[in-house]
This record gives sequence, C-alpha cells and structure tokens, in this order.
Amino acid sequence: MGEDSRLAAVVALAQGMAAAHSSQEVWRAAAHGARRALGGSFAALSVWERELGRLRVLVNVGELAEGEEEFPDDEAYPVHQFAEITEFLHERWAAGGGEPDAWVETARGPTEGRPGYTHQRVAALRRRGRGCCVVAPIVLHGRAWGELYVARPAGAPVFVRGDADFATVLAAVVAAGIAQTERLEEARRLAYTDALTGLANRRAVDVRLDEAIERHRRDGAVVSLVVCDLNGLKRVNDTLGHAVGDRLLERFGTVLSLCGAMLPGALAARLGGDEFCLLVVGPSADEAVRAAGEVCRRAVELEIGEGVACGVASTGDAIGPVRSARRLFRLADAAQYRAKAERASRPVVAGREGPGDPVVRLADEPVREPDGERRRFRGRHSP
Repeated sequence: MGEDSRLAAVVALAQGMAAAHSSQEVWRAAAHGARRALGGSFAALSVWERELGRLRVLVNVGELAEGEEEFPDDEAYPVHQFAEITEFLHERWAAGGGEPDAWVETARGPTEGRPGYTHQRVAALRRRGRGCCVVAPIVLHGRAWGELYVARPAGAPVFVRGDADFATVLAAVVAAGIAQTERLEEARRLAYTDALTGLANRRAVDVRLDEAIERHRRDGAVVSLVVCDLNGLKRVNDTLGHAVGDRLLERFGTVLSLCGAMLPGALAARLGGDEFCLLVVGPSADEAVRAAGEVCRRAVELEIGEGVACGVASTGDAIGPVRSARRLFRLADAAQYRAKAERASRPVVAGREGPGDPVVRLADEPVREPDGERRRFRGRHSP
C-alpha cells in the first residue's frame, strides 16, 4: 500500500469513528477501519480492565472463527498470559517517551526481537486458522487503554515491520476517536443527570416520557408517573443550613432510586428543587402505586425532613385518553398537590375512588377557588 493509500485509509478510519453515534459503533468503526487499512481479514479491539487484570474484547470484525462474536459478552484474557502487553500496561514504555510500538506475531512461532512473548498468541493464531497478526497498544490520556489486533489468514502475506509502524499510527487515531467519544458521552451524561443526587434530571424525564407516551399510543404499554414533593426542605435549609438540606435531597434521592428498583426499567429523577419523580413504563398501575407507597413510607423514616407528598397518574387507571406527556404530568402533579394539601401519608392516585379506598379521584381540570378564580396547576407542562 502506497503512502497516498495509507493516508486515505487513516482519513477513512477517523471519519468512520467520527460518524458513529454510540460506543459500540465507534468500536466497530475502529476495528473495520484498521482491518481495511492493513489488509487484514479479521480485527479486534480490546480494553484493559485494570481492576480485573484482564483484556476484554469489545468487538470482533471480519472473518470470525468458530466461537467468536461481533460483540462478545465474556471474551476476555488474563493479562499475565501476554507478557508483551503487560509490559505496556505497566507503562514501562513511558520512560522512553512517545507511543509504544506495534509488533507482528506469526503462526510459525517467535518473531525477531520478541522471544518468549508469543506462546499464547501463536496458539490462538493456529487454532483459528490465521497466519499472522499485528498488535498495537492503544494509549489514552497517557495511560495504556487496550489494544488493536489485526490478523491475516494462513497462506496470506505475513505482516512486515512497515505494517507494524503503520498499525502504531492507526492505534493513535483510534485512541483519539475513543477519547472524543468519551468526552461526548460525559457531556451527554452531565446533560441528563442531576449533579447533586446523581439521578436523571428534568431533561432526561422529558425525553423518556415523550418516548413512553408514543409507545403507549402505539402498542398500549402502561405508563405511570409518580411525582413527589419533599416536605420540610425549606425549614431544614432555614434552621440547619443548606448543607443539611442537600444531604436530605441526596438521601431522598437514594430512597427514590431504591424504590424505583422494584419496577423494571423505572427512571428515578429530580425535577428540580424539592420535586422528584419516578417514570414507569410496562408494569401495572398497581405496581407503580405500591412503589409510590414504599417511597412515602421510607421518606418518613429519614432522620431529617417531614416525609413526602406523592401523586400518581397512570394510563392503567381510569384517567381518560393520554395522548401527550403534558397531560400525564398535569394529572400526576395535581394528585401530588392534593396529597400535600391534605398532608396525606400515602400516595394520591388520579382516577381512583371508592369505599374504603385510601386514595381519591382527581379530575384533569383546574380547581376553582372559593372566590371563583382559577388556580393553575403547578405542573411543569402547564401552559
């Protein structure tokens, strides 16, 4: 491959990674781009899991051998089996400056300059019908991150030193693409996460609720929204200080998260200030109400604060057609307002009433004050 072709391959690799929209797509683009650039039949990208002492395969592409999967769940190798990668993973290369060089292994046995480092890789090449491979350590933020591996089948031309040098360049491009992806994912995580509690934030709820309502309209999935208002936060802030108030918010966030775990796929979120919610898609309305009741019970047991006012609205109850996220939010928020006004110790549930029922029915209309003025819902989706 000439210099122009290799330059074009580097550009294609970088563009492929930049166009990816998820980590898995980035890994696939990196492996495919490197395989094509080096004329390989197979490529893999692996990450070093330091806490587990192993290299875990993220993606395999190209001609897969028996037992190999594109995105394997559990393909991993103890680092101590690969002395050469262990050397890089412990940063012995760092003292010399620059990036660690890639190297070539063949199914015939040890390669020049790397005696004793080949046993496991040679065995793997032979077992999978491959004739040679080039291995390039990937360095991210000055530390070994993992490796890029490209192989050719038995009988194909063996990689040479120039291929290894080119693989070192490709590994640097892959590292830059992974770093960019990590930065974008961190920015995305921060954009949808409440900084104090670590729960989802209002933006995340809006996105997920819109998706949930669309699913409800399409296939009838039950969507339930539990809206909670933490009682006594202002008093805590005024008498004990905002640091204690923040601790109350964090502790209630933990309670909400634990109760949300009772329901598969529930999203626990802080909407802002003292307002929280659980978004539940799939489980029945009764299951959502039970989880809300558990939230109320545990909130009372917190060392600080005065419990929680909790309202529930679910498409599984008699609340009429729900065609928008705004309507479900208004119903849940109105139920929560009623719970707060009545100092209810259990959830108020929109659409429920009856003898012996501890909850009341709420209409989806503004309530009129005695003076005839319309009191607006506090719901964040109200016009």
